[in-house]
Amino acid sequence: MTNKPFNFSNLLCTFSLLLTFGFFSCSDNKKAQSEEQTEIVEEEIIIDESSETETIMPSLTDQLSDKANAFKEKADPEKVKTYEAAIEKVAASGIVEKSKKEGDKAPNFTLPNATGIQVSLTDKTQNGYTIITWYRGGWCPYCNLTLAAWQDILPEIKAENVEFLAISPEVPDMSLSTKEKNALEFEVLSDVGNKVAKEYGIVFPLDESIKEAYKNMGLEKYNGDASYTLPLAATYIVNSENEIVYAFLDADYKKRAEPREVLEKIKDMK
Repeated sequence: MTNKPFNFSNLLCTFSLLLTFGFFSCSDNKKAQSEEQTEIVEEEIIIDESSETETIMPSLTDQLSDKANAFKEKADPEKVKTYEAAIEKVAASGIVEKSKKEGDKAPNFTLPNATGIQVSLTDKTQNGYTIITWYRGGWCPYCNLTLAAWQDILPEIKAENVEFLAISPEVPDMSLSTKEKNALEFEVLSDVGNKVAKEYGIVFPLDESIKEAYKNMGLEKYNGDASYTLPLAATYIVNSENEIVYAFLDADYKKRAEPREVLEKIKDMK
């Protein structure tokens, strides 16, 4: 048998073909991997975008409504009826109609903040608009939601050169714990005995049907007295003339002024 001579040229051709097919195969794989990675990244972006949408904070009104509904679902039905009846009595007393309203002169006041420094309303209003909101105390979950909502838009309030004051009947030590708890960056004033709140006509006595519950909760310790009176969860806008130009008043402590709507009203007034 005769051996054929080794053809080096054929080997080179074969090797070249292998390289060529291998190259394109590799390129195709890389291209496929690249497209797959792009799809994954795009999917991650979509997921991130939907996640951001889901984390948008609901309005204060919705948060308060959710809290109230949760209470109704979990609490004893008789307890729910008792509290609702007490709210109805506050409304029937005519306190909302008798309190200071839009167009009235805002009674001036000087109250201590959480660190004991005296804060005067006229010192604040000389710079323009001032928002004043009353809350019952740091023990009230509805109040804590409200203060947190105000804190959320505080940068926007400051950007409009608007002052913001929160007032409760709590003694200074207790209001400081509330401020720390909610990481607030605005003035929290103590109106012990509801003296200023009375000038605004927003103070009411707790109904006998619920007084014992508030006593067990420790209201005397929080407020530093045994009057068992609380302010409405009222919110006012006072201008540089110390005139009330906006008032939110409701006998139901579960209903509060919507912070962003209050700020928008100030913007419209400018």
